[in-house]
Amino acid sequence: MTLFLIIFIFILTLIAAGFSYIGLHKEIDERCEYRRQDRILVIIPCKGIDYDLEENLRSIVSQDVNADYLAVLDDPSDPAMPAVKKIGIPHILSNYACNTCSGKVRAISTAIASRPDYDIYVIADSDIRVDREWLRNLVCPLSDPKVGISTTFPYFYPVGSFPSKIKAVWGTVGQSLMESRLTRFGWGGSLAFRRTLIDSAMPFFSGNVSDDSALTAICKSKGLRIAYVREARPAIYCPDTWPQFWEWANRQTALSISASPKVFRYGIIFYSLDIILFISAIILSVTNPVFLYLLIPKIIGIYRMYDRTVIRRISFAAIFLMLPFIYLVNLMIAHRMKHILWRGNKYELQKFAER
Repeated sequence: MTLFLIIFIFILTLIAAGFSYIGLHKEIDERCEYRRQDRILVIIPCKGIDYDLEENLRSIVSQDVNADYLAVLDDPSDPAMPAVKKIGIPHILSNYACNTCSGKVRAISTAIASRPDYDIYVIADSDIRVDREWLRNLVCPLSDPKVGISTTFPYFYPVGSFPSKIKAVWGTVGQSLMESRLTRFGWGGSLAFRRTLIDSAMPFFSGNVSDDSALTAICKSKGLRIAYVREARPAIYCPDTWPQFWEWANRQTALSISASPKVFRYGIIFYSLDIILFISAIILSVTNPVFLYLLIPKIIGIYRMYDRTVIRRISFAAIFLMLPFIYLVNLMIAHRMKHILWRGNKYELQKFAER
């Protein structure tokens, strides 16, 4: 065995040890007590028809705690309006004055401006489906004054197509980021915050494309924590086609890079090392089974992936092994993107300061 090969194997061993630690590391927020006296407004931005929209909306408004609900739509002819009216959700039209904001940010800003007397605001995307304890679990961490945002991350439930299965596994990475306070972020599909977080920051928030990135930036600028509530995970049912999956994955990656350019640099390094380790482990293991230990990070990763998914299919393990290659493609495409398409509208990507 040459000196070069010895050094190479030593480096691979260090990489495997690092990836194993990352795979095993998990931070859990302390338990909290729900405060009944808080006035809660759940804001539901609606645009177009999501998969099984009516069932999604019914689940959001069928909670076991007292709260008010408000759907916000762009115009009376929006295809979502019949479902909103059928379920009886109070609704208003989006009219907040902002030039660079997205339709969703305008909708949220409209709701807050028209209903300024609530203690807690909750954002609920119209494509999520939740259980009856979702709201109670989501707002509970806000009883701690050191918490600025309480959030969760969905599990993507595949409906039929192979791309939807890839999306289900792709989404487990978002959950893994939530399990570390260093990489945690506010996910705007299911997020709660106190009015005091945004009172002085409305001009900044209402000028952004991404509500997730803006609220995360506001929270960090105030030195507050982001709480992750696994128990509040919603389901998102996904009948995605290949074009829909790629458009979604590239958009999510582009928004992450826009919020923090470090995502691109670290992502390229992380997934390149992951691929090098995986391919090297296979080649070396063929020559000598002792090198199977280099596959330990993948075994841990597959185990954790199944822990994060609600349904468990054998094909998910194979998809998990493909993910680093898919992520690299997403990163390369997203890094060059200047605009995104989001619910029929085109938005220019913004850049946040490095933190």
